[in-house]
Amino acid sequence: MGVVIAFTAGLLVWMAAWSFGVKAIDAFLITIAITLAAVTARTVMPFLKEQLGRE
Repeated sequence: MGVVIAFTAGLLVWMAAWSFGVKAIDAFLITIAITLAAVTARTVMPFLKEQLGRE
């Protein structure tokens, strides 16, 4: 669910940046970066919890 929220927030940032005159592809790179960070966090979190002994 967090990835969907991150993607939605990225799209909102993309639309806002695009409306302020930033080129569409440059603004969409922000959406890609936010989504990639969310996917990376979701992938790495179980490994980190195991290594820290919290699971």
